[in-house]
Amino acid sequence: MSEQQTEQTAGRTTNTLTPVLTDIWADEQSWKLDTYTRRGGYRALDKALGMAPDDIITAVKDSGLRGRGGAGFPTGMKWSFIPQDNPKPKYLVVNADESEPGTCKDTPLLMANPHVLVEGVIISSFAIRANKAFIYVRGEIVHVIRRVQAAVAEAYAAGHLGKDIHGSGYDLDVVVHAGAGAYICGEETALLEGLEGRRGQPRLRPPFPAVAGLYASPTVINNVESIASVPSIVDNGAAWFASMGTEKSKGFGIFSLSGHVTRPGQYEAPLGVTLRELIDLAGGIREGHELKFWTPGGSSTPLLTAEHLDVPLDFEGVASVKSMLGTRALQLFDETTCVVRAVLRWTEFYKHESCGKCTPCREGTWWLVQTLSNLEKGIGQESDLDLLVDQCDNILGRSFCALGDGATSPITSSIQFFRDEYLRHLTEGGCPFDPARSTLFADELEMA
Repeated sequence: MSEQQTEQTAGRTTNTLTPVLTDIWADEQSWKLDTYTRRGGYRALDKALGMAPDDIITAVKDSGLRGRGGAGFPTGMKWSFIPQDNPKPKYLVVNADESEPGTCKDTPLLMANPHVLVEGVIISSFAIRANKAFIYVRGEIVHVIRRVQAAVAEAYAAGHLGKDIHGSGYDLDVVVHAGAGAYICGEETALLEGLEGRRGQPRLRPPFPAVAGLYASPTVINNVESIASVPSIVDNGAAWFASMGTEKSKGFGIFSLSGHVTRPGQYEAPLGVTLRELIDLAGGIREGHELKFWTPGGSSTPLLTAEHLDVPLDFEGVASVKSMLGTRALQLFDETTCVVRAVLRWTEFYKHESCGKCTPCREGTWWLVQTLSNLEKGIGQESDLDLLVDQCDNILGRSFCALGDGATSPITSSIQFFRDEYLRHLTEGGCPFDPARSTLFADELEMA
């Protein structure tokens, strides 16, 4: 927690950087067990094994930790939903199926510090009385799968996993599962379908996973960063974690800055930090340019603009401007970017990744791409903007899971903020940001 810069912003105190999960990343072979242990790793596990499981759940509740996968549901509360009187086995499932455009926090965390997740898995499993845990990793990122598998193997060899962990009488086995590479498996019930060997499609709820999840047994599903935050809460105390962040959004998080920023990367800071502060830490927007639009939580969250630079990046702050904090994937775009083309590319992704289970998403995303593509080429008409909004309205809230809802977010928000840019595509007969078109127009002007 060194080199913190404390600032007063809008009546709140923020520590500009709070390296906890990322503190070890610069160490040589940071992913190795020896490095993690030398830095105090698995110390929290001993503390946890000396506590009652319910006391660990209470500590996580008191810390105010909310899910770091996007939804922001209180983690300790989710754990408390597990019915302990159910005779079936309890399971912990870690969602490491990170695959939304712009989202890139869990992958570097697993590469640089996998043992903080493994330790978090053990503590969390002990708290919910699970003897089997699964880490579901996106299948394409083979290097991450191998790194996590190696960390789990090291943990077994050191006695942190397996039978009678640290002489406590507690047993736990951990399975690293490689998914087939479907974006929909980031949705927790589709992930469970994939784990059970079926096609990744979301399930109807209720029953909820806490009651009937993996193999119809009580199951907790949490994001990588959520579980990785648990060891620091147990080691330092709930009050320590709750002292960071804002009133309703406690603690720290990894903010992923990408795009047109001088130093893109991962910036771990308390919730409530602003994009202006993060951009300053990242060296500003690339030289000679200015911010045009950005996403606060990945491509499925409504776009924001430069007028939102001072919005607190917590769950409530971002919701107050009708967007979502999501995965804190801050994609920054300067004035050279065509918002229509960017939104089209995202929409093509959602069309491709729709599982096809429900009509609004299966058919709706296809029609969104057709309409957007015509507008981007300049061959549509102004009424297509109203058609787009109508298509989004027919998908939003009507699809089986949140994929359909997320597909509409960048479209409706971009029309709200950049309607004139859509119209320019029509009046100019194509994309005004296309370098080839600009060159062609310049040549035509010279000939004239």
